[in-house]
Amino acid sequence: MSVSLGDLAERFGCEVRGDTDTRITRVATLVNAGPGCITFLANPAYRKFLKATKASAVILADSDVGECPTPALLADNPYLIYARVATLLNPPAAFEPGVSQHAVVEAGAEIAADAGVAHGAVIEQGAVIGAGSMVGPRCVVGRGARIGRECRLTASVTLCHDVHLGDRCIVHPGAVIGADGFGIAQDGEGWEKVPQLGSVRIGDDVEIGANTTIDRGAIDDTVIGAGVKLDNQIQIGHNVQIGEHTVVAGCAGISGSTSIGKRCMIAGASGIAGHLEIADDVILLAASVVLSSIPKPGVYASSLTHDDARRWRKNSARFKYLDDMARQTKRIERDLEKVKKRLEQDDE
Repeated sequence: MSVSLGDLAERFGCEVRGDTDTRITRVATLVNAGPGCITFLANPAYRKFLKATKASAVILADSDVGECPTPALLADNPYLIYARVATLLNPPAAFEPGVSQHAVVEAGAEIAADAGVAHGAVIEQGAVIGAGSMVGPRCVVGRGARIGRECRLTASVTLCHDVHLGDRCIVHPGAVIGADGFGIAQDGEGWEKVPQLGSVRIGDDVEIGANTTIDRGAIDDTVIGAGVKLDNQIQIGHNVQIGEHTVVAGCAGISGSTSIGKRCMIAGASGIAGHLEIADDVILLAASVVLSSIPKPGVYASSLTHDDARRWRKNSARFKYLDDMARQTKRIERDLEKVKKRLEQDDE
């Protein structure tokens, strides 16, 4: 596909500096771009590569255009415009509607005429596949599960029974949605399984990363709001609720019955305990551990940064004494306050 810089500006509401007839065929990085490529500058750390780029055009902010040696597409949010340009130049692969002869479709399943079901997929009784959706190879759509319009289940995705998926969702390989939550009741020295009777409801325009797991609810449903983006290898426990347009990075874990607000950003390897309330617009930095509710928007962190290994081991050995040290400091402060008062009385 080839498009002019002027066409891109008109389509995405940008301004062109330079030749509007510059032809663009693909995207690339500042360092590796060549003729026909468009690249972008969004992170100041990469500004040092701008002057030497061989791209045909660069998407950037007006403040950076003076250093740009090529035609430019000016945008308030260069990364967002890059994403839209990249999507235009790299549309999703087309698929042939219809059901593969190597798929298994049980009686009572409903598949839209323009939907596709690939080799090795299994569509169980009562499942519904919406218009324009694609169920990739080796996917399983369980009994009574419903997939909305224009969804993509890429490969080896499992939707367990009665899961509901909204419109325009993307689910990457290996994701499991609707497996039993971790519900067990103690019986003496052993454990007894608690039936997981809820399901999972996922809103429109949700993306779910590879090998991410979303457990079904114990009684009520687990709910993922519209526009949520989940990275790879995330664990979401039963009865979790995630508000609209929240993003969660890889290897995060969210324990059961926790409610996360709208527009939150949860960085990788973060862990959130169960039965908590996280407000709207909360940002958790990488590897944060959340053990209590967060009632107000803001940026939160709890992990320690890396350090020299010898010093880290010494500090780690002292962590267990922090409470004693704090108590001792308070006693010293009280004693000093008493001494200060006595000295003041003596002066009088």
